[in-house]
Amino acid sequence: MLAADFLHLEESIAIVNKYADVFHLDIMDGVLVPNISYGFPVVEAISTKAKKMLDAHLMIVHPERYIERFSKVGVKMLSVHYEAVRDPEPILGLIKSFGMKAGLAFNPDVPVEKILPYLYACDYVLVMSVYAGFGGQKFIEDTYERISQIKAAIDEQKLRCRIEVDGGVSPANASKLIECGADILVAGSAVFKAENPSEVIAAMRK
Repeated sequence: MLAADFLHLEESIAIVNKYADVFHLDIMDGVLVPNISYGFPVVEAISTKAKKMLDAHLMIVHPERYIERFSKVGVKMLSVHYEAVRDPEPILGLIKSFGMKAGLAFNPDVPVEKILPYLYACDYVLVMSVYAGFGGQKFIEDTYERISQIKAAIDEQKLRCRIEVDGGVSPANASKLIECGADILVAGSAVFKAENPSEVIAAMRK
C-alpha cells in the first residue's frame, strides 16, 4: 500500500479487495530505515474497508512495543526486521501469542545463514529484494539464489515456513520467484503505477 494513491486511498483499497490476496502495510520509523511512512491512523482506516488479510511489515526499532496494538487493529501477519532485534525468537513468539502469523524480514546485505537458525520459529520469512525504506527500487538479482537457499533449508527441516518477497516484484520476475520457492509476492509500484492495476495482478497470477 506504500505505492497507493493516498489522495484516493479508498480506490486503491478497492483494487486490492477485488484482485489481490493481502494488504501489505509498510511501517517505517525513520530510524531503522531512512524514511517515514504511515502509522496506526492509516492502518485503522484501511482495516475498516479491507476484505483481505492485513500484512504489516515493521521497519522500526523496538517493534515489541507495538505488537499488541497491531493485533487490535486487525493485522493478521506481522513481520519484524532481523536487524532491529537482538534475538528474533522471543519477538516472534510474542507476535504468535496475539494470534498473528509471525514473520522475520531481512535486507539484501544480511547473509541468509543468519536467518536459517530462526526458520523453525517463523510462520514466514520476508526476503527483501531491495533495501527497506523506499518503494520503486530496482530488483536485486541475487535474490533468486537467496530464496532457493531458504527454500532448501525449509524443505530439509520439513518446516511450514512460507517465503514472502518484497521489492521490485513485477510480472517480469514473478514466475522465476515462484520457481525458486517464493509463496507470497509483494508488488507495490508495479501495480499502483500501472495504467491497469488489475491486468498487472492477473499477469502475476499466471
